[in-house]
Amino acid sequence: MSARDAQEKAREAGLDLVKIAPRAVPPVCKIIDYGKYRYEQVRKQKEARKKQKIVEIKEVRLSPNIDVNDMNTKMASARKFFDKGNKVKVTLRFRGREMAHMQASRHILEDFAKACEDVAAIDKPIKQEGRSLTMVLSARKN
Repeated sequence: MSARDAQEKAREAGLDLVKIAPRAVPPVCKIIDYGKYRYEQVRKQKEARKKQKIVEIKEVRLSPNIDVNDMNTKMASARKFFDKGNKVKVTLRFRGREMAHMQASRHILEDFAKACEDVAAIDKPIKQEGRSLTMVLSARKN
């Protein structure tokens, strides 16, 4: 139907002519109460936001000369983060002369990932960023 006819029908009904799909050929319109239509859209958006889960990225910092017990403590804290559904960014920071042995210390991050393998998967592989090596792990779906 033509736009004039549709507008006339909407005026007779005391409602608004609302374009539902303006990019379609021909455009799709409905004769409805525009205020009610906007209210429904806002309500749907709020409902979608309620169901949305926000994932935080927590950070665990390690050093190249970390001991076994310290590593276990860091892994325990990372596991707590995974249980809450967060992602974990594992950072291996280098200072001073440690920079010369960056690639030799890469195994620390690999061991960390292997130890958390049962609860986490590698989201972003090991990458050098300035004075540190980083990787991101995320909780596995059960």
